[in-house]
Amino acid sequence: MTRNVKRRDFLAGSVALGGAAAVDGFSFASAAQIEVPVVDKLSVRVLIDSTHNLFLRPATVNGASVLPTTVSAGFPNVIHTQWGLSLWLESQRGNESRTLMLDYGYTPDVLINNMGIMGVDVKKIDALIVSHGHFDHYGGLMGFLDKYRSALPTDLKLYAGGEDNFCHRLIGAPGQLTDFGTLDRRALAAQKVTTVLCENPTVIAGHAFTTGQIKRAGIEKVLPNTMVEYGIKEGLGCDATQYTHFTAAELRGKTVPDEHTHEHATCFNVKDRGLVVITSCGHVGILNTIRQAQEVSGVERLHALVGGFHLGPATPDYTDQVVTELKTFAPDVVVPMHCSGQTFVDSVQKIMPDRLLLASAAARLNFGA
Repeated sequence: MTRNVKRRDFLAGSVALGGAAAVDGFSFASAAQIEVPVVDKLSVRVLIDSTHNLFLRPATVNGASVLPTTVSAGFPNVIHTQWGLSLWLESQRGNESRTLMLDYGYTPDVLINNMGIMGVDVKKIDALIVSHGHFDHYGGLMGFLDKYRSALPTDLKLYAGGEDNFCHRLIGAPGQLTDFGTLDRRALAAQKVTTVLCENPTVIAGHAFTTGQIKRAGIEKVLPNTMVEYGIKEGLGCDATQYTHFTAAELRGKTVPDEHTHEHATCFNVKDRGLVVITSCGHVGILNTIRQAQEVSGVERLHALVGGFHLGPATPDYTDQVVTELKTFAPDVVVPMHCSGQTFVDSVQKIMPDRLLLASAAARLNFGA
């Protein structure tokens, strides 16, 4: 693949289409209507997932394929797994290619180990994306930047769904909450990374687009997971005062259930195939996410739903209900990872078995010509 557009030119295009305006190392995506780009093909390499199928075999489902990665290093090097997700996204339109990195797993050592074994080239990265403010999706980010920042674009941007990516989160049973981390904007600024808040749909690098905040409707509900604290203490945390969806209790800094208002999905419109919707956890619902992607893009056809669907803790009856409605969207293929859960896989095998494609860490998914 070759590049025939200067990096500065396409970044300017990203600003024009996504409407981002930088302010002191921080940017906000505008509410302007986006023009969704079309790509010829998309490759998704799974840098981190909760499983690794050493015996993964090539498979094709309705035009989408999965391949095992040819490991570039032998014994004692091995692909590591952990609770988390990290995806390497390579798209192409004609001779124009883009590389985006979506999420960073739980720890930098696993991320860096797997990147080395899989042979990805960090110098190709055009932009970074974080799906939401859970540690298993951003935990490896700062260590990744510590190691590779000098090889990345000088004007590097991190596209995040909203201000509450930076809130302090806690996890555990009531009365037994423990720290679940805080994404530190000061550390990002120190690495000269500009954060773009994509509360509105945003085009990234002229190839991908984000959903913006996802509307909630229908049968789906946010399943219990984390608690969140709003407010900034000694420069760490999130500023909730500018958002009307926070209650007075939240604005006083009370610990409340996390509603994931900031979680967004990353999407591609693949020529002659339709949308590839990547929902890293899907806390606000995979059906809601698909509807949002269709609405902001104007593209109805769903080629693939990929990623974590956060149905691991769901009951079989609820999962069957979600998959039954998912079938009405007529996806060509569904690729569950991370937090999707065996119950979801069982439901798909029962309700729409001809649409299921399984992947794991070190797999490579291909969409398009």
